[in-house]
Amino acid sequence: MQWIILMLLLFISSMEMLAQNRWKKQVSAGLLENCTGCVLCSEDNGCITCHHRLFLLIWRDGIRQFGMCVHTCPPGYFGVRGLEVNRCTKCRSPSCESCFSRDFCMKCKDKFYLHKGQCFRQCPPSTAAQPGTRECQETCEPGPWSEWSPCTHESRTCGCKWGVETRVREVAGAAREEGAACPALLETRKCRMRKHCPGGER
Repeated sequence: MQWIILMLLLFISSMEMLAQNRWKKQVSAGLLENCTGCVLCSEDNGCITCHHRLFLLIWRDGIRQFGMCVHTCPPGYFGVRGLEVNRCTKCRSPSCESCFSRDFCMKCKDKFYLHKGQCFRQCPPSTAAQPGTRECQETCEPGPWSEWSPCTHESRTCGCKWGVETRVREVAGAAREEGAACPALLETRKCRMRKHCPGGER
């Protein structure tokens, strides 16, 4: 009788060990799927460190975080290379789709406009949205026209029938530095010259 009980206990314990081994295999298989590119991987938190060419991306869900190794950081993140770990760091602005650094955006999400590394719902004053790019560019408001210059032809003011006269207008230095799209700043027009120069020179 004792022998039967002993055999029964051995059978139950072997079945438990078999179930545990099967569960461990399933966990490690799932873990390997989630640890592609990892150097170190945690059962609970995924990748901890990545191969030197990959970036560590940490997803946060409430208080839980999960790491994975990626070749390029997803939208809303930018890559920072470090001595030990390359990380994907989140752009500070939620309206930024692609950023150069935490605070400098390079591309905004839909319905936002980019200006000087920031995203805006509407372009700031003195700027206008560029068609097709969703970027704000400085507008250019030139000053008044100057007087027309003397009528000249090849630097002479007389001795020809027709010449050209010009006028110019200035813009603020800031707008010029920003590369704003300005209207014409110089105009020329044909003008009639004195055919005969004083003293009879032509």
